[in-house]
Amino acid sequence: MAAMTTVPSYTPSLWVRVCHALPRLDLTMQMKDNVFVPDSWEYQQTLLVLSSLSAIALVISLLVVLSFLIHYCCCHRGDRSEGSEEEEEDEDASTGHGYSGKKGRGICCVTWMAVAAVTLCCVAIGIGFYGNSEANDGMYQLTSSLLTANYTLASIDLLISDTIAGLQLSISGPLTTMEELFTGSKPFLVSTRNCRRLSDNVVNLLSSISLARFSVDTGLGNDSRISGASIIPLTPVPPSVAPTVVPAGGLMPNPFSPGWAANTLMVNEDYRWLSYVLLLLLDLIVCLFILLGLAKQARWLLILMTVLAWLALFLSWGSLGLETATVVALSDFCSDPNTFVLNSTHFNSGTSSDVLDYYLTCSRRMNSPFQQLLTQSQRALSNIHTHLSSLERNALTQFPKAEKSLREVQQILNSTEGNFHQLVALLNCRGLNKDYIDSLKGLCYDGMEGLLYLSLYSFLSALAFTAILCSLPGAWRSFPSESEEYEDSDSESEDPFTSHQARRQTASGSQRGAMAPFYNYPGAGWTPPFSSAPPLPTPNVSSNGNPGYESLPLTDRQSPPPSYSPSMLTGYGGSQSHPNPAHSRNLYSR
Repeated sequence: MAAMTTVPSYTPSLWVRVCHALPRLDLTMQMKDNVFVPDSWEYQQTLLVLSSLSAIALVISLLVVLSFLIHYCCCHRGDRSEGSEEEEEDEDASTGHGYSGKKGRGICCVTWMAVAAVTLCCVAIGIGFYGNSEANDGMYQLTSSLLTANYTLASIDLLISDTIAGLQLSISGPLTTMEELFTGSKPFLVSTRNCRRLSDNVVNLLSSISLARFSVDTGLGNDSRISGASIIPLTPVPPSVAPTVVPAGGLMPNPFSPGWAANTLMVNEDYRWLSYVLLLLLDLIVCLFILLGLAKQARWLLILMTVLAWLALFLSWGSLGLETATVVALSDFCSDPNTFVLNSTHFNSGTSSDVLDYYLTCSRRMNSPFQQLLTQSQRALSNIHTHLSSLERNALTQFPKAEKSLREVQQILNSTEGNFHQLVALLNCRGLNKDYIDSLKGLCYDGMEGLLYLSLYSFLSALAFTAILCSLPGAWRSFPSESEEYEDSDSESEDPFTSHQARRQTASGSQRGAMAPFYNYPGAGWTPPFSSAPPLPTPNVSSNGNPGYESLPLTDRQSPPPSYSPSMLTGYGGSQSHPNPAHSRNLYSR
């Protein structure tokens, strides 16, 4: 039981205390207090100074990227002319389409730098999604608590108005009829007038109860404009469907309405959540397409992603500035929320400070400010019930016509007592204080944590895009141009069976000197029918009469294409000593 009756408490978190302890400087670089006063221009200056730190970081990032661009554009032109011979040697030493040497190491370094930056950006995106979800959960808890508090306040207001309407109905209807019937009997007339007087007292007492009462649609519960003598206890609907009055123009109502605050926060939170999701998706798309461009060596794709990376860089630093100011302002509020609520004119304009302090602290040592009013109202209702019981016992035997009016008054009184007990329970501080604590926990715990994660995401993504912009120009400049790819494709189409290294060696051999023709028959001036066939050197005849191809390397033999069979090669070698044009034609016609 002791655990159930414990009033929930709120304690600022560690992150709130750390952010609240940050020094505050205004535009003149003078120290200011960290008291949360959002309407003060001096306090707003401190937030502007903190936000300007991200602008300074953006300028530094631009300078770093600009220095790398100057390095790639200017310095590499000189390196290209000086290192042309080194690149030729690197190409001769490379295999396939790979790279080696100084150029290969530079390309590998730039590529891996871009991949590391993209990996860091992906990690930041994951942190951003988590922070966005945490902030959304905190705002959802805040709006739910505000809607519950709005439901409680609306129920209190409707209970009071319903009870007052029922008592006024009994005064103007059945009690007036009973006074007319009891005109000839002074004791009964005095009891009836006492019931009227006590009902007026209850109406005045309940009218003085105010919890920053605001206009609530009568659709929230039973209609207070009751016709006849029937009145039933109030049965309000849940807070999720409870109507709230939204002021015209979106201005804050006076006095403060939790329902208006919940609706405004829900709309703004939807836009905030959607904006961050779009920003995170933009970063993710840029990172994925950068990896695709590096894998496919698509220069146009990397150039397009470079443009989008510039946009993401500006958005990351800009969001970091907004998040920094929001985190600091929220930490100032969460460090001492009761003081701000008590001192703010938006909240206490319709409610006394004693009532606000009672519901914000809900201390057991504090008495309810409505305790005296409720006690007097309860006594008045009990006295009315006593007078009606006396009239029921004594007056109905003499005045049977007064029975109907008396039953109507008793029915109204029973319904009024039921509503009164609900009112007493709702006016207790525990319900509203729990909603207040839940809203603080949602805003200052989950909301604060989500904003910190979003700030970390913005910082990491800004660093990642800075590194990406520094490395991408060097990456796509190292890719082969379209003319080089076209030349490679032409050389590959000439002989699909020859490797890239063999083609390169053939080209280098052609520069050294022309090789012997394919058909070199001594004493024969006949030209073979296949002028495009590769030339073969005259084979060396071994001691057993067979041509000595084994002692020659493959490139010196100039072996025919793989379509030639070994039998064809043997026949060609055996007929080498007796050249016969007809035999050669038969050999190639097989």
